[in-house]
Amino acid sequence: MLKIISGARCSEMEGTLAALEKTQAVIEFQMDGTIIRANDNFLTLMGYRQEEIRGKHHSMFVEQAYRDSPEYKQFWEKLRSGQFQKAQFKRIAKGGREVWIEGAYNPIMGSDGKPFKVVKYATDVTEDKLKYADLLGQIQAIGKAQAVIEFKLDGTVITANQNFLNALGYSLPEIQGKHHSMFVEPAYRNSAEYKQFWEKLRSGQYQAAQYKRIGKGGREVWIEASYNPILDLNGKPYKVVKYATDITRQIALLDSLKTLIDVNFGEIDGALGRSSNQTSEAVRAASETSGNVQMLASSAEELDASIKEISESMAKSKGATDHVFEQTSVADQSASRLQDAATAMGGVVVLIQTIAGQINLLALNATIESARAGEAGKGFAVVANEVKHLANQAARATEQISEEIEKVQAASVDVVSVLTDIRHSIATVREYVTGTAGAVEEQSAVTRSMSSSMQGTSVAVDTISGSINEISAAIQQVSQAVTKTKEAAQVLAR
Repeated sequence: MLKIISGARCSEMEGTLAALEKTQAVIEFQMDGTIIRANDNFLTLMGYRQEEIRGKHHSMFVEQAYRDSPEYKQFWEKLRSGQFQKAQFKRIAKGGREVWIEGAYNPIMGSDGKPFKVVKYATDVTEDKLKYADLLGQIQAIGKAQAVIEFKLDGTVITANQNFLNALGYSLPEIQGKHHSMFVEPAYRNSAEYKQFWEKLRSGQYQAAQYKRIGKGGREVWIEASYNPILDLNGKPYKVVKYATDITRQIALLDSLKTLIDVNFGEIDGALGRSSNQTSEAVRAASETSGNVQMLASSAEELDASIKEISESMAKSKGATDHVFEQTSVADQSASRLQDAATAMGGVVVLIQTIAGQINLLALNATIESARAGEAGKGFAVVANEVKHLANQAARATEQISEEIEKVQAASVDVVSVLTDIRHSIATVREYVTGTAGAVEEQSAVTRSMSSSMQGTSVAVDTISGSINEISAAIQQVSQAVTKTKEAAQVLAR
């Protein structure tokens, strides 16, 4: 009966070992650490073949520093003394690859009760170890950067990191075992909202927002925080971890920003209102200016037409004065010739007077001679008297002619003098007319230029008016944008 039980027991043990061989990485060592054998799972894990490790020492799987350490010697001393060793071990696979195993080193006892070999059963936990290291690194990073505090589900403080303690101004003993409500205002502590807050956390609902908290001494502290229910293996929350950032300074800045927004946007609104009114006035003024400029341009065109008529009249006047000047010059020449002729007639009259005097003297001599001749000379005396009488008449006629010629000469002199004055006056008028005509022509050119400029100015004023309308529209858009920006800034400031 004992043999049957012993056989069944052995069969069961062999089955168990076979199952472990399939699922575990197995390696056997002599008591000095020399490798006896390893199964395929171990060889695959470490990247070796059987012949590459058999007869080698276990130390080939550890780092040089650990191999030479007292800790490694103690490890094998404990195994040789029959002490079981179990932990997570860092091992070095082929090619220097790092491997983490969950292993158990088991001293196998002989019939004498002494260990004669060591069998290790191991599981590859490299991936889990890396994930854990990554998770641990993230948690440590969060702990360095953020304020962290842990609560029981009833709100009792479990622990807090130094960042949290610094932010609220407490030491850990001052808050450990106390309720979260110590960090909130009394009014909020007794509110239904606060009760719902913890009810949601206990039900596993995540909470995140900006929170107002009360630090040591009643100091107001603002935090950006998330309350995270931590679930157990059954998916039920068993504690709450809060990660927070102190944003007290940012909130103060936002309060200042809100004040600044209220002031600055009020000024901007006022400035935009004034600008809108001013642009309206500018549009009205531009419209009036455009009308005035158009009227001025029309007047300039009429003035240009009038100046053209004046210019044409002045040109005709200049032609007339030129003609009169020429006729005056001809008349002056004729008067000069008349004066010369009168002077020449005076010489003829003198000659006639001389001849008449001589005839008169001859008649006197004939009268004397006829008296001497007596009766015989009476007929000659009569003739002599007639001649004398004719000579006297000729003398009187010549005197009268001389007087008339003197009058003609005097009139000719006056005519010449007057014509000279007229010619000089006409020459002066001609110069004035010429200068006036030139000035009128220049004025006409200026007026034409002014008319053209007025037309351009009218177009420019219309353009300015259009631009002002566009500016007014732009101001409206800016006003709307400022209103939206103000609303957004106020939301931000909240």
